[in-house]
Amino acid sequence: MGWIVTAMVSLLLWMASPALADGLNHAVQTDPQYESLTSMSDDGIGKRYMGREIANVIGHRGAYWLERSSRALEERPDLLIQALDLQPEMVVADIGAGTGYFSAPMARRVTEGRVYAVDIQPEMLALMERYKAESGLENVELVLSTYADPKLPADILDLALMVDAYHEFEYPFEMMQGVVSALKPGGVAVLAEYRGEDRFSTIKPHHKMTQRQAKKEMAAVGLDWLKTDESLPEQHLMFFQKP
Repeated sequence: MGWIVTAMVSLLLWMASPALADGLNHAVQTDPQYESLTSMSDDGIGKRYMGREIANVIGHRGAYWLERSSRALEERPDLLIQALDLQPEMVVADIGAGTGYFSAPMARRVTEGRVYAVDIQPEMLALMERYKAESGLENVELVLSTYADPKLPADILDLALMVDAYHEFEYPFEMMQGVVSALKPGGVAVLAEYRGEDRFSTIKPHHKMTQRQAKKEMAAVGLDWLKTDESLPEQHLMFFQKP
């Protein structure tokens, strides 16, 4: 954990900078499925997709939240990794990788394969680069994505994981088209999302998703629902397959 403490000192120097890094590709044609709202919610961006207002991004200044010590008990990431059934030769992606909280344990399981750690924020990838160097994870490749493109090669992935990230995609339709393109035929996209059906959850409403909503949005990009693992304390773990 020493790397994250050191890195957070550097992140404090960014407090006066814009919430999103300069130079990211934000020039995307608006899809007719998107609807601009006259006002945005406290935790939304004022843009609706398939009936859902897209959530705002927890940026690099919230990196400490991703690495909080209580996360292991609150979310049981060990059960999540176990449920993925990763094999040594698999090629996988962690979309919205952040600090690499899931990229690292995935890399230790796909010892003969590769992990693409994808994020839109250079600051997050800088944290992952530091951890990668300190831990010697040579099978992790860092990828700077755009708002509408994960920047991954076509037909390369056995599995793409998105943990508490999909609901924040500003262009979910285009991003998922990119993910689907990167999946091999039969490849699987996995979404971990706080249960939107849980009225008693303390998670902000826009940072949760119901199974019904997730299935509808994944069907829109041609993915078939395989199963939902409910072994996690507060999150759905939903598996969708590319035909």
